[in-house]
Amino acid sequence: MAWLLLILGGCFEVGFTTCLRFVDGFRNLPWTIGFLASVSLSMGLLEVAARTIPMGTAYAIWGGIGALGTVIVGMIWFGEPVNALRIGLIFALVACVAGLRLVGNG
Repeated sequence: MAWLLLILGGCFEVGFTTCLRFVDGFRNLPWTIGFLASVSLSMGLLEVAARTIPMGTAYAIWGGIGALGTVIVGMIWFGEPVNALRIGLIFALVACVAGLRLVGNG
């Protein structure tokens, strides 16, 4: 269950980084509310997951999911560059996250 919560928390991290793009100095109220809700859920889920999963492992995986998701959102919706090197690095990130899951306790 902790791993599921951690993955969900990583997905909410993608939500808050995406919202952050639109908050306009926290003057855009709907996006600011989305940002605050996403960051609260993301951090809360990380905290709950870290009660079972070692903190270093949980944080690395949470951050990896957020980074991976944010890069993918950027490439798909915001026209950020897509090239072989970026794709290769994404695969390396996924391999690192999967490796941490395989060796992590919990």
